[in-house]
Amino acid sequence: MSDQTFVSIVIPVRNEVRNIPRCLQAISDQDYPSDRIEVLIADGMSDDGTFELLQEWAAQAVNRHVFQNPGKIVPTGLNILIPKTKGEVVIRVDGHCVIAPDYISNCVRHLHQDQVDGVGGPMRSIGEDIISQVTALAMSSKFGVGNSSFRTETGQTKLADTVPFPAYTRAIIKKVGLYDEELVRNQDDEYNYRIREAGGKILLAEDVSSEYYSRGSLKKLWKQYFQYGFWKVRVLQKHPRQMSLRQFVPLGFVLALIMTLFLSFLAPWGWKALLALVGVYLLVNLSASVITAAGQGFKTFLLLPLAFAIIHLSYGLGFLVGLFKFWNRWKDKKGQVPLWLP
Repeated sequence: MSDQTFVSIVIPVRNEVRNIPRCLQAISDQDYPSDRIEVLIADGMSDDGTFELLQEWAAQAVNRHVFQNPGKIVPTGLNILIPKTKGEVVIRVDGHCVIAPDYISNCVRHLHQDQVDGVGGPMRSIGEDIISQVTALAMSSKFGVGNSSFRTETGQTKLADTVPFPAYTRAIIKKVGLYDEELVRNQDDEYNYRIREAGGKILLAEDVSSEYYSRGSLKKLWKQYFQYGFWKVRVLQKHPRQMSLRQFVPLGFVLALIMTLFLSFLAPWGWKALLALVGVYLLVNLSASVITAAGQGFKTFLLLPLAFAIIHLSYGLGFLVGLFKFWNRWKDKKGQVPLWLP
């Protein structure tokens, strides 16, 4: 594997007309030989002009290909694209993502030199307005998302459980197969766990950097993390050992709120327990907000506690709803992984 390694970039998108131009420009600006790259994009039936924009872009070069994704979600898009790839290395990129100019070359180098099966790097969240700036800060904070290393750590190269926008060897993809199409969210966590379960290694490399443009709406932030919690239940049911303690904390917080609220109607001390729980959370939330928003401006500090609360409550509620929704599927560990015979 060298600089002459042929690389396939796969991008599942839906309604990304605002973000996709800079994503594509970043791919065009790579320092890797352009004749050793192909770009395959699956559009999830966009209705905002994304598909038309992609068609125009693809018509400008022979190594660009656009397909429709009737399933609309990320795993169905990836499963359409991966069997069509030719590369010895396959890199998954998102429409919200901007990769560094040396992203491909560094990925290929690490896969070769470090003898790993997948590689990614730290992701810096970016906001273009006050809401998305606050969202980006919350998603990059350990109080917001726990010890998610690719979001909260920089300057380190180490083996990891999962990485964003990963580059995989074709050999490991052949070994573990395609993505689980049941998982609207968390499909990366599940896929990377399958890689590690099969004996593969995933590297978080400090020089493989990317930027992610955060949601510009608190409503979208709520929906995003509710879905993360909801679909995490299916990942738990399929791969219990994939879970870490931090992923249960929001559920525990939501359950504690519900329990103390219920007790407040039964006993006078119930109100005290509820107020104590809320008070401690607000104190910790405000303290984390002060630390996180330091130097970012007063407006950021005002909204950051709300963003933290949205992430924690939506994820916890999503997890709780998922437990009820999938209560009878603890023995169903197969999921919906299409058969692929490469």
